Amino acid sequence: MQELLIAEKDPATRQQMAEHLIKEGYAVTVTDSIPNTLSTILKKVTRVILLGAKFDELPTLALIDLLKKCNQKLAIILVADELPLPLLRKVRSSGIFYHALKPSGPEDVEEICQAVRCAFGSGMKGHAAR
Repeated sequence: MQELLIAEKDPATRQQMAEHLIKEGYAVTVTDSIPNTLSTILKKVTRVILLGAKFDELPTLALIDLLKKCNQKLAIILVADELPLPLLRKVRSSGIFYHALKPSGPEDVEEICQAVRCAFGSGMKGHAAR
């Protein structure tokens, strides 16, 4: 079973994404803290992470850089709405696999599920950004 991590502060978003991805057959771990996120990534069991942009402890770009240092092969799918365009450009150039808007309905979660399937299927060789 393919394992993925959802690191998101908002409990409703976390639950919505987790439910859909569990139905897709993934082993899903959820967290709302940076220490738990880093611990999971350092174990190198998780190849894909759905990362929310709202973590008080660390700016989004710094967190992405840290995650990439922990595991260069990690596919990061950033799930975020309100990022200023200059920051979004930097985040995309930092090596994320995909950027999706926070889901507001079932069709939005389906887009995230497709991105997860692509991340697992690609072997993390290419990058797709929205």
